[in-house]
Amino acid sequence: MSAVAKLFVASRPISWVNTAFPFGAAYFFSTGAIDWIFWLGCFFFLVPYNFLMYGVNDVFDYESDLRNPRKGGIEGALLDPKYHRLTLFWAFGIAIPFAIALSLVNPNSTFWLWLTLFAVVAYSVKGLRFKEIPFLDSLTSSWHFVGPLVVGLAMAEVEITGALVTGIAAFLIWGMASHAFGAVQDVRADREAKIASIATALGARLTTRIAFGFYIVAGVLALSLPDRFAFAALAAIPYLFVVGRELNITDQNCERANRGWKVFIWLNFFAGAVICSLLIGPSA
Repeated sequence: MSAVAKLFVASRPISWVNTAFPFGAAYFFSTGAIDWIFWLGCFFFLVPYNFLMYGVNDVFDYESDLRNPRKGGIEGALLDPKYHRLTLFWAFGIAIPFAIALSLVNPNSTFWLWLTLFAVVAYSVKGLRFKEIPFLDSLTSSWHFVGPLVVGLAMAEVEITGALVTGIAAFLIWGMASHAFGAVQDVRADREAKIASIATALGARLTTRIAFGFYIVAGVLALSLPDRFAFAALAAIPYLFVVGRELNITDQNCERANRGWKVFIWLNFFAGAVICSLLIGPSA
């Protein structure tokens, strides 16, 4: 039970909605159905998926986390090595049965589901460590949240349109921006642990400016969406303000980016509320 409690903390419960909402919104607003598929997918992406994603991450990032003062709370657990094997056992043991069940629901979604799970594992696990390959780390991290959306769309058998691709691209680039900026605060801790990232490779200042640019691109893409959905671009403004404060950050004071990252935790709820209001609003 201690291992399960540790895994619960490691899974960042405050952020569970960030993976469950994309699936639920994609499936519900495409089908109009709140059926067993909806509930199964939402539960999977709410709990087992996060157990897997963050449990694996905290096990294989232990050396870096030891040097990271922000670990040990809502931003991630500091897992004692004695819990590592049990954490991996529970993380995979809880996620795989649900993933198998979901993969049998609709063959159209199977590829995207297992691609998303591969991205979750490949990001952190030893031997792959996508998180240590600059730009691929941000892309993979972003897919952790875009993947559930795509799985939901595939299960709903949605027709692919240009506007839909644009929306997915905006979400993907948005997520890449968030990851890149999030990596800035860990530059010194990661370098001490000999862990690479987009921020350790490019430096805190350049990475922050790239993140700022990514948010602009995501906002412009959102602005090009049809009808009321163009208003989704408004959700980018607070992120630009938060990141813009840190454009001159350096490797020496990289931890300063944590003040912005803490704001992001709550801004994500704001962005979700904006998107949700657009989805349920009347057609133009």
